[in-house]
Formats: sequence, structure tokens, C-alpha cells
Amino acid sequence: MPRFPATLALPAALLFLLPAATSFQDPPMRGFTTESAKVQREWEAKFRAIPDPARMREAMRRLAARPHHLGSAYGKDNAEWLRAQFESYGWEAKLERFDVLFPTPKVRVLELVAPTRFTAKLAEPILKEDPATSQRSEQLPTYNAYSGEGDVTAPLVYVNYGVPADYEELERRGISVKGAIVIARYGGSWRGIKPKVAYEHGAVGALIYSDPRDDGYAAGETYPNGPFRPKDGVQRGSVLDMPTYPGDPLTPGVGSTPGAKRLAREDAITIMKIPVLPISYSDAQPLLAALTGPVAPPSWRGGLPITYRMGPGAARVHLKLEFDWTQAPLYNVIATLKGSTYPDEWVMRGNHHDGWVNGAEDPISGMVAELEEARALGELVKQGWRPKRTIVYAAWDGEEPSLLGSTEWVEEHMSDMRGKGVFYLNTDGNGRGMLGAAGSHALERFVSEVAGEVRDPETNATVLERARAAMILGGNAEARSRKDMRIEALGSGSDFTPFLQHAGVPTLNIGFGGLDDGGIYHSIYDTFTWYTRFSDTSFVYGRALAQVAGMMVMRVANADLLPAEFGNLAETAGRYMGEVTALRTNTAKEIEELNQRIAERTFALTNDPRNPLATPSAKAPAPHVNFAPIQNAVDSLTRAAERYEKAYGSFAGGAATAAALARVNALLRQADQALLLPGGLPKRPWYQHALYAPGYYTGYGVKTMPGVREAIEQNDWALVDEQVAKLAAALEREGDLVSRAAKLLEDAVKPIP
Repeated sequence: MPRFPATLALPAALLFLLPAATSFQDPPMRGFTTESAKVQREWEAKFRAIPDPARMREAMRRLAARPHHLGSAYGKDNAEWLRAQFESYGWEAKLERFDVLFPTPKVRVLELVAPTRFTAKLAEPILKEDPATSQRSEQLPTYNAYSGEGDVTAPLVYVNYGVPADYEELERRGISVKGAIVIARYGGSWRGIKPKVAYEHGAVGALIYSDPRDDGYAAGETYPNGPFRPKDGVQRGSVLDMPTYPGDPLTPGVGSTPGAKRLAREDAITIMKIPVLPISYSDAQPLLAALTGPVAPPSWRGGLPITYRMGPGAARVHLKLEFDWTQAPLYNVIATLKGSTYPDEWVMRGNHHDGWVNGAEDPISGMVAELEEARALGELVKQGWRPKRTIVYAAWDGEEPSLLGSTEWVEEHMSDMRGKGVFYLNTDGNGRGMLGAAGSHALERFVSEVAGEVRDPETNATVLERARAAMILGGNAEARSRKDMRIEALGSGSDFTPFLQHAGVPTLNIGFGGLDDGGIYHSIYDTFTWYTRFSDTSFVYGRALAQVAGMMVMRVANADLLPAEFGNLAETAGRYMGEVTALRTNTAKEIEELNQRIAERTFALTNDPRNPLATPSAKAPAPHVNFAPIQNAVDSLTRAAERYEKAYGSFAGGAATAAALARVNALLRQADQALLLPGGLPKRPWYQHALYAPGYYTGYGVKTMPGVREAIEQNDWALVDEQVAKLAAALEREGDLVSRAAKLLEDAVKPIP
């Protein structure tokens, strides 16, 4: 799955936006006393000097040498090699196996049968310029995992990106997809949303293609001449309904161990009900060219040299898919450095090791950075450094099909996550450019402090300064004055999901990007050759990622006081509240305007003798929503955060005992757990976080305050009131936790009489 989203490119000519280089003398270090910060800083300086780009390059060459998807021979070989590497660095390491449902294709047929005939190739050509593309016997074919099976022949309808708004446009034009096969282009949402929405509208099959406007020659030269997707390139990927729950579809909520109770496949609600197939824009063009019907609106038109039409019409397509529904073994690599003082507190770090094919960019570019962090930490241990808290490094398997390795591991170790989980740091590949970060908003200041101490390889500014300049160039005015870099909220799409949204472990996802656009995602062209020609060619951003991630791990592992700062969390919650309030207002206005149009249309139709019974139904007006409980809870959290920060200001002198700080830390570890909703979100109880979830109809894309927001979007006003109460209760719990932590910290730092 994708690495952190690319940020705005930063032209060298605009580097004047960067502040002058700052001195690294005594920068802030949240969570450390003045004395312990000096020691920590010395160890971090030693750590930053160790990660080696050349070693990352060779590790990528080895790990991406052959296809290594879930269940493959080389995937297991990579897991065993990774375990051996961790052990050679001085870590305790093991493989943890789970058995999961992983379908692979037996039959794939796609044909245009009218008005002319065309048979899709459904294959990516070997390139003489890239030897890795020739490993045919080991490559997974182009397909969507967890598609439904079927043999259907039906009219074709073009649905743009295939999101709910596109079906509203079709409905306005009187076009139905019932009984049809839809063709949607990648983009606009996560791929699994497209067949989900198509099925809900009565479609019997779905095709997903990469349009060159979004992911091909319209963006630049195509591979091998440039980094973008060639005409026969195809994006593989899962279409499991992960917004309902990720992981093994047969074992929701429990680890898929040998003795686990499994659902029958027909009872697994996350498996798609209709056949779904990804295709190249070369295979898509004859299908789209055969469409008749209305010309697509301008925003629907892609980059192919055809007239984009919506259908339906004469174009009919035959789609046949069959799968081998087998259990596959997955191998998570779990490496541990035991904590010297708090061994039952876990600081966790992960990146997945499985790819759809060779997977050099996704995921190996992140995996090699994690390896270098582990090697560097092992070197520090040899020099006398010890983490106070236990550090757990993971190389997850099965991420690509559905976050399988991380989800099954978290579900199996849930009691440990709730009792011992301090922090989880995720990466998922890495590129070249600016640092991006997303996750728990109580960690915004922590992110800014660490990012302010690592140098950007190209500008010699700090990675914080470069990221801030990119935000300013992107029109973000507050980036000039806001003390901390604003981090994004997390939806889904990588291994952070089970930690944050199911277990309630404070979580971050980080990565570099923005200057290495390309179109080889989930194709046979994601290779060592592509990466070393077009992405982080010298692996200097791999080194920067290792430095940032490793320092984050070191700081949390050895902090006297866990580095949460709740003012930014309260401010962010207030911003989200403003958004859902505005959403209700806009929704009410849209309903009023819709009802007016329906009334006008009804009047015209009922006075037309040709349509005596045509009376469209109006929607009920949007009622008043009492958002005061959320506002009150945000106000309480804000006051608690201010109180905590005042107490924190007295902490750095070192008056508090370790035992007193341990009591504060025990509360801080539960900060995201306090925000979990008993019973989870409507229709998907696996997701429990009150502030962050993947959208039910966006997939990777986040919905903040999801229970309230999605209830408003669905015009379910009884559910809105219910979710307002639940959200307010979660925020009240968070405010109470912060207040109690502040009281403990106040007592801990009282001057001795």
C-alpha cells in the first residue's frame, strides 16, 4: 500500500522561505529533564551518524530481487533473512506465523463482445531495460484480491472515479448501472470503494483502470524512459471492504491462529460480492471508445485520445473471474530490545516486507530504513546505551492484501496493546522530498522537535524547516506562525490502523515524498532499477527517514515523561467540531434546495396529463442538532490541557521522582484509549476511535469525528444525536484523564519544604 502522501515540491529558487539555519544548542526535548536531555542528546548524535545509505541500497537490492508477495517462497526467504539481520544487530528476533485467507486468480477473461470484439491482454510486458520484470513464473497476475467470482456479460457504463457523487451525477442524467458492468478510473477514493458502491447500485461487475491523465503519459515520460506508468502497466490491489474491518476476513476481531474460529467464506461481509478486475489504459481504451450515450462532463474526461462517454449503449462486455481461495501462511518478523527500567512498556516500530511484485518502493524503501535504525540502535547498545522501555521492531507480512500481518498480530496481542503499548511508529515506503507526518495529535510537538534536529539532505535546512516552507508555498498561511507543524489525521491504508483505531495506542505514520512522482505503484515495474533511477537514487532520504524514526523511538523509549502535549489535540478537536457543525448547516441548506426543486418538478408533473402519478418524494428537513455537549467537552479538554502544560513547565528541573513520573506515564499511555468508543462506530464496530477512522465511502481517506460526520452525511438525524453524545463522552474522558495527569504531575513537582 502507499507510502505517506506526497507533499508539495519545493523549488530550489524558493528556498528563501526557509528560516536561517538554527543552532542545535539546547533545542527543546519534550519529556526529559534538563539533565537527562543532555545525556539523550549525546546518544542521539551518535545514532544519527550510523545509518548508511550504501547499506540500504544493498539491502533493497537483496529484498526486492524477486517477487515477494504473501505466501511466496521469496517472501518467506525475506522474512528469515530479516530475522537473521536483527539477530546480527543484537536483537532478540522471531517469526510469528498466522494463516490467512488469500485468494489468487485461476481464470481472468475480459472481452468486448459488442459492437466490435476485443480481448484484453491483462498482462504487463517485460522490459529489456529492467531484468526484474522478466520473472514471470513468480509474479502474481494483475488482479484485485478479494474480488467476487462471476461470469457476466452486460452493458458497460463509465462511472468516472466510481464514488457516490459520480452515481448522483448519473442519476441526474437518468443513467442506471443496474445489471451493468461499470468501468471506473483509479483515483478519487480507495479502489475498494468503487466496486462497493457499484454493487450497492445494482452493478454486476466492475473494472478499474489507470487513466493516463492521472497516472501515465499526461504526467510525464513513461517507464522505462521516465517514472510514469506505461500503457500496459496495471495497479494490483485489494478490494476487501477494509472500512468495515481489515485483516483476515474470516477471523474478525481475533488473531488468525490455527485454532481460531473462522467464518464461512460466504459469511465474510468484507469480501466483494461482484467480480472486479484492474486493467491498463491500453486495455481500457477500446472499451471506453465503444461507449455511446451522453458525452461525459469535463471533470470526467481523462487523457486518452477518445471522446469520453457515459453509456450505456451498444458496448457489451464479458467478464469472467475464478479464484483459488486458499489459506496462506504469513510471517511477521518481531525483534525486541528489552527495556532496562520498564520492560513491560512497549515502544513499537513497523514497516511491512511483503510487496505485490518486487516492491522496491512499496514497501522495501521503508523497510531498509527500519533495518538501519535497528543496526544503529544495536551499535549503541554495544557502546553502553540501554532503552528504559522495551523496543519492538516489526517487519509485517501480508500488508498489501488487507493489513493482515499487523491486524492479526494486534488482535492476538490485544491485552498487551491495551496494557503495555506506549507508542507505535509506522512507515510504508519512502521517497524523496519533504517529511510528512500523521497520527495522534497529542504528538504534534514531539514530531516538530524531532524534525527540527535532522538535516534535509538537499538543502541543509532541517526537515522541519523544509516541510514548513512547502506548506507556505501551498498556501498554508498558519505555517508561518504556528509553533508546531500541523500533522494530518490517519484514515487507513497501512499498518498503523489496528494500533490506533482498534487498540488505542498513540500512533504516528511518517515518510518523505513530493519530489519523486511516478506511476509504477503495485505493478511489475516497482523494481530496484526504477527506484535507483527515479526516486531516492542515493538513499539519502532513506538515511533521513532512519534518523527521524530512530530518534522518535529513542526519545519515547527513554523519556522521563511521555512526550504528549494536549493543547494541539484540544485545538484540533475544536477545529473538527467546527467542520461537523458547518456540515450540518450546509446539509440542511442542500436539503431545502433539493425539496424546492422537487416541489417545482412535482407541480409540473402533476399538471402534465402524460404523467398524472409522477410525484417525487421530498426529504425531511434537517432538524436542529445540539452540538453543545461536544463544545463543552472540547472546552473541558482545553482547560485540562492548559493545566497539564502549566504543570509540565515545572517538570524540567528534575524535582519529580521516577516513581511519581511512572504514575503520570501510566495515565498518558491511555490517552488514545480514552478516546475509544465502547461498541465502536455504526455498522463497523471494529473501528473504535472517536476522532479518526477511514471513511465508509472513502477507504484510505480519513473521516474525523467519523460517527457524527457520517451520520450527518447520511441524513440520519437520530444517529447524529446518538453519536454526538458518544463523541462528547469520549472527549470528556480524555479531558478527565489529562486533568488527572496534571494533578499527579503537580504533586510530583511540588518543591520540597
